[in-house]
Amino acid sequence: MNHATRSRWWAPPADDLSRSLAFGGMPAKLGGFVRRVGVWSQFWICVLAVLVFILNTVPLELQRRILNAMVYGGAIDHLLALALAYVGVVLAEGLVKLLMNVYRGWIGEKAARALRLATSALVASLPPQRAAAQGVGVALILAEPDPIGEFVGIAVSELVLQAGILLSVFGYMFYLQPWLALVTLAIFSPQLVFVPVMQRAINRRVQARVLMLRQASAGALRSKESEVEEALRQEMRFAEIFELNLGIFKLRYSMKFLMNLTQNFGKAVVLAVGGWHVITGDTQVGTVIAFVSGLHNVDDPWRDLVEWYQRMMMTRTKYDVFAAAMRRFAAGEDPAAA
Repeated sequence: MNHATRSRWWAPPADDLSRSLAFGGMPAKLGGFVRRVGVWSQFWICVLAVLVFILNTVPLELQRRILNAMVYGGAIDHLLALALAYVGVVLAEGLVKLLMNVYRGWIGEKAARALRLATSALVASLPPQRAAAQGVGVALILAEPDPIGEFVGIAVSELVLQAGILLSVFGYMFYLQPWLALVTLAIFSPQLVFVPVMQRAINRRVQARVLMLRQASAGALRSKESEVEEALRQEMRFAEIFELNLGIFKLRYSMKFLMNLTQNFGKAVVLAVGGWHVITGDTQVGTVIAFVSGLHNVDDPWRDLVEWYQRMMMTRTKYDVFAAAMRRFAAGEDPAAA
């Protein structure tokens, strides 16, 4: 790679990780690999995540003030100033989020490239006959880095971002109208119970499906000494995979149904309680609208947190399989058996 190519910001960084992964050993856990890829990169991307969730909360207050200025007869110049401020904050949030997402992609690609280079270094160190014999295992390893690398890019910052949005939105709600915020939190709290329970049930089925798929793959490569018996076993495995997949679909979409039901029920309660406070003169229309928007701002990061948890569990399993395959591969054993 020439100097002109390296000078571009999007060029691959210097590789200082792959050989240590190949010949010094893979970190035992996914978290250790995330740290090895770059602690400071994770720190700076978390700083961007903090800026994003701060900027995400500001439009709620600006929206409330704009609506109150419209309803209660505010000055036109004040209304225009608030509208311009709203546009400026939204633009700033979008630009910071764009930078954060590109940086995430850069970190993820750096991690995936390190895994590919580590695998290539192991292949290059083997005698030609062994490298050819283990070609299937090498191909399996080379197919794994992308999902692992993608998660490394969001491993810490996504948690910081979505948890920060949740805390900042709820904090703003309590500052604005404590009683209405308590009602919102009470409506939202059932999700804190059924989402983890249902997600654990999904994870158990995902793990069982992975095990069954491995058994089916091994059965497809097994010798043909008893073809009839093996065909029956395969049919039973595929039937079980079908049932596991269907169970995952049922749980996943049932969880989405309950989350949507909770959110919409919450909006109805907020409008009813907030409307009563508006009629009695205890609050303003803009406050109620801000709470309805806040519910939307709470629902999105909560769903993203659930998705992050799902990806974390799946990526952790994939990384464990990858690391075990690399260890067996370096020891001269069959990596596909890992």
